[in-house]
This record gives sequence, C-alpha cells and structure tokens, in this order.
Amino acid sequence: MSDDKNKNRWILLAALLVTGLSVFIHYKFFTPDTLGEIYHSKKLTVITDNSANTYYIYRDKPMGFEYDLAKAFADYLGVELEVITPGWNMLFEALNNKEGHLVAAGLTATDSRREFVDFSNEYLPIQQQVVIYKDNNSIREIDDLNGKKIYVRRGTSYQSRLFELMEEGLGAHLVLIDDIPTEELIQQVANKEIEITVADSNIALLNRRYYPDVKIAFPINEEEHLAWAVRKGDKRFCRKINTFLKKIQRNGVYDQIYERYYGNVEFFDYVDLKKFHIRIKTRISKYVQLIREEARKYNFDWRMIAAMVYQESHFNPKAISHTGVRGMMQVTLDTAKEMGIDNRLDPEQSIRGGVKYLSKLYNRFDDIEDLNDRILFALAGYNIGYGHVRDAQILAADQGLDPVQWRSVQETLPLLMKREHYKKTKYGYARGTEPVKYVERILVYYDILKRQAHGRKPVVH
Repeated sequence: MSDDKNKNRWILLAALLVTGLSVFIHYKFFTPDTLGEIYHSKKLTVITDNSANTYYIYRDKPMGFEYDLAKAFADYLGVELEVITPGWNMLFEALNNKEGHLVAAGLTATDSRREFVDFSNEYLPIQQQVVIYKDNNSIREIDDLNGKKIYVRRGTSYQSRLFELMEEGLGAHLVLIDDIPTEELIQQVANKEIEITVADSNIALLNRRYYPDVKIAFPINEEEHLAWAVRKGDKRFCRKINTFLKKIQRNGVYDQIYERYYGNVEFFDYVDLKKFHIRIKTRISKYVQLIREEARKYNFDWRMIAAMVYQESHFNPKAISHTGVRGMMQVTLDTAKEMGIDNRLDPEQSIRGGVKYLSKLYNRFDDIEDLNDRILFALAGYNIGYGHVRDAQILAADQGLDPVQWRSVQETLPLLMKREHYKKTKYGYARGTEPVKYVERILVYYDILKRQAHGRKPVVH
C-alpha cells in the first residue's frame, strides 16, 4: 500500500513537472513579447499627449517632435504607426493595461517613475525652469518663491521637484492643475492670470516665441533627460528602441527631426516677436485671402507664405529696402518683369508675382526630395539667388556634408563670404549669412502661425 502511495506521488510530481515545463516552453517560445506582438500585428501603438511639443494635427496631418520620432521608429520596424492620447494622468495606466506599446510624451526619466515603468536611453537634455511675466523683477532666485503660488500640472516631474524643495524648506504654495498642458499655464502667465509656473527648458524656450511676454527666470534642478517608457521588464523591446535611437543619432535623422521643431529655439528678439504678434492681428487680415489663394495655387502652406511676406515687408505694401527692392514681396526690377509685375507697390501684383517666383525656384530644386527642405532651399534662393545656393551645395559636398539637406547648406552659405571658398564657385561672393538668418526668421514666424492654427483656447483659473 505504501509503495502504491509513493508511486502515485511520483506520478503526480512528474505530471506537475511536465505541465510546468510545457507552460514555460509555451511562454518562452510561443507567447509573443511586445516586439513579437508588434511584428505580428504589423502595428506600433504609441501612447502620447496632445501638445505642441509632442503630437498634434496640422492641415489634417499628424505632427510633433515625439510623433516624428515615433514615426521614424515605426518605419525602422517596418510597421504602421497608431497614436492614442488617453490623457496626461492616464499615460502609464494605458501602458500597463497594454493599450499601447510605449509612452512617447516628453517624459523625464525620473527615479519615481522607474517604480512603474522602464525607460529607454535618453535622447534630449532638459532642465526645469521657472517661468514668470517679463516685468516681474521680484523673482530672481529660488528663495524668492517663498510665499508664492506656483501652478504646475499634476503628475509632472515639476511637481516632484517642487515637493523636494518644499521638504528642504521652501515655503511656496503648490497649486496642482489637472488636464491642462504646461504650454497653457505659460499662456496664463503671459496673460497675467497666474504669476508663476514651471516648464522643461524645451517647452519654455519654444513657448516663449508664442508668448513673448513671459520670461524664463532660472532653473530649479540639475540637467535631466527625456526618454520613452515601456512596461517593467520589457527588456528586448527596450533594447530595440535603444538600437534605433543610436542609429538615428548617427545617421542624422534625429538632428533633422530636432531642427524641425526646436531649430532656432534660442533665437528670441522680444521687440521683433511682439511686433509680429501685434501685426498678425492688425495687418494680416487685409491680405490673408490673397495669400491663401496664391499659396493654394502652387500647393504651398499659406502660413509659410504669410511668414515670408512678413519677413520681406512686415505687411507694408510700400516697403522699400536699401537695395532698391520694393513692395510686399520685395522683388527686384528684373524679377518683376519676369513675373509680369507692372507695379511693385501694388499688394496684389507683388504677392502674386512673388509667390509665382518662389514656385519657380521650388521647382528648380527638384533634386531635393525632402519637401520640408526643398521649400527652405527655395526661400534661400529667393533671398540670395538660385546660383549662390547651388554654389553652397557644391561646397557642402566638398566638405563631406549631404548637399541635399538644408542643415548642410546653412553651414556652407556663410562660406561664400570668404575668398578661399567663393573663388572656387561659379557665382562668386555672396553675403551668405543673410539667407540663413532669413530662413530662420521665416521658420519662427511660420511656427507661431501654425501654433495659432492648432492651439487650444485658454483656460482661466
């Protein structure tokens, strides 16, 4: 009887071992992990937030720094991209409920967040900055925050850092706001609805151009970094992300995406930007319909054309430069004749002829496959001349740079001012710094106009 019991125990134990082994083998080799699931479904689902720094829709197309990075990752994997926006406070919950594969929402990789998720390699250095109204001279350092109300979004790294400072003795009052992006709190500072908020440096610098009445006062922590979040223990998927990030940082794709959204972010001319915001309200309405019509004719974004018109003349139809070019689009006499402009000071003729000439240049740069770059080449050609831009491309190639990328040519255009370089070119000397600054300013104005197109209405507290 005892032998039968022992025999039965061994049979049961063997059965349990076989069952356990089969479960292990099935889990290990047949149950797909995150990366396997993505390849199987041929779809990468990214969880993000809707803001100017992450993801938004413009002209019926998805855009944003985080979106473009995620799209590059999906292309790298050879799958389609799906984006979901469950709300800021639901990002990690959506991830851990397997509603998406990763969170790409401008997240700082902090120790407190590592309790809930794992992070990829870091890809963007940032620092938390105090943001106040430009005329506020009473707040110059952290101790000046004592007794003040500071408004920040709940669940952010700003909240965590301010709690740390308060534990160290800071006597500030923290007001936590739900479901309002940091950019809207910056807007409220600009409108004097609140006195103080905190924003990561990339957000603060970008929004300063949208709201020039704010001031970036001082940082409240050391440098941190943004990273993507994945589920705890998702190591194979995280390694794949890290391999991708290293690749795009080597091949220049990351730099292209960064330049698209944060290029020239350090540029800040308060008087110029303040004047631009005023003239958007007071002058552009007279010409916006005409600009729209001409832009549509040549398949340009009308806001890019409006930004160009402003850079040329500040929407002043009688503008005359020191070089003798005239009108809204500052065309030369030769260009006016070529484009059929009889009166350069006539706003309609000037805009129609100027946009037509820009289109001609755009078509001549048909070797530039990236359409975002091609319009920049055309703008530079409008400013300095087609031949000089082609010369700058040759110089770029000579220096081992990619001649069909704008970021290469903006490096070599200034070389056209130096004899050792321009003597090798067909068209010779040119003031090559001017088209670089010209394009930079147009892109800043264009970004402001785009922001107005997709911006939310302010929420007042």
